[in-house]
Amino acid sequence: MESHPEEQALLAFLDQLGIEHRTYHHTPVFTVEEARAARVSAEGGMPGAHTKNLFVRDKKKRRALVTIEENRKVDLSSLADAIGLSRLSFGSADSLKDYLGVLPGSVTPFGLFNARVAAGGTPPLVFAIDTTLLEAEIVNIHPLHNAATTALRPADLMHFVRACGYEPVLVDFGSE
Repeated sequence: MESHPEEQALLAFLDQLGIEHRTYHHTPVFTVEEARAARVSAEGGMPGAHTKNLFVRDKKKRRALVTIEENRKVDLSSLADAIGLSRLSFGSADSLKDYLGVLPGSVTPFGLFNARVAAGGTPPLVFAIDTTLLEAEIVNIHPLHNAATTALRPADLMHFVRACGYEPVLVDFGSE
């Protein structure tokens, strides 16, 4: 399968940062269940932790991108408290495209590549990540579209996040 231009730019950025990665191409997936099925058919089975990602906003229209282990349950009220926002709801497709440059079904922490912050600038949103993912050997996430999955080490994901100008908020979803 041919990679998307956005994916190519993202992977070049990872290379520039010295981040090792492996990308698996598959049919587009829109749910955790579809992603599981794609893993089964992938060469090597895509080992490591897998994610689900939420793009949310609060009543003051502040936005957050939240990356969690795919099996975790999320209570939006507890999540709001954990990330310093209030009364969360899901962000619109237009807002998702404006902030992260991705479409619904393709929400990913790699969207921060499209929302990079200049040195000393204020990030336009909060990025929060499930602490369980940081304990995994490998984390698998979409490379700006949902027809591929890119695997990398959690420390490298954090390096990427910081290179984009964000300081991640660590959330223990196991305690919810």
